[in-house]
Amino acid sequence: MNKGLSREFRELLDTLKARFDKNMERHLGMEWPKVQGKLEGNNEKLSSLKKMESTGGEPDVVGYDKKTIEYIFYDCSPESPVGRRNVCYDRGGQEARKAFKSKNNAIDMAAALGIELLTEEQYRELQKLGNFDTKTSSWVKTPSDIRKLGGALFADRRYDKVFVYHNSAPSYYSVRGFRGSIRV
Repeated sequence: MNKGLSREFRELLDTLKARFDKNMERHLGMEWPKVQGKLEGNNEKLSSLKKMESTGGEPDVVGYDKKTIEYIFYDCSPESPVGRRNVCYDRGGQEARKAFKSKNNAIDMAAALGIELLTEEQYRELQKLGNFDTKTSSWVKTPSDIRKLGGALFADRRYDKVFVYHNSAPSYYSVRGFRGSIRV
């Protein structure tokens, strides 16, 4: 079926299929061959999924949009992806730091990966599929009115509840990263 794909993309599809099969509760009623059919014709999206995978995101299908005819993938790693931690919220936050500047920021990294940060609503949807970020936290897309005041939002799961908090956008911690989504 996927003979025209590079070896790395064939390996990625094998990884995604294994994860899909292992976590059927995340995508009830969906069939892997249909997902794979959408992926095989789209090297740009495969490349983004490969980057999500290589930074520790463990992307998986979590939904299907009937209006746009797209499958929705979220980072489903148990904790915030290890290759995307220790970053400020955005470039403005990164540049505002006087000392100990972070090497990157969540918004620019997401753009480079070809994904979007999860919104608070999407983050809460993800948490209905399992227990994520029980030891870490993840930046979530911050409304512009909060960001204009210097803040940014992050979320996690503690005490079996999902919490959304605020912090200044320049802050960063070794256990805070970000989760993303992509539509295919």
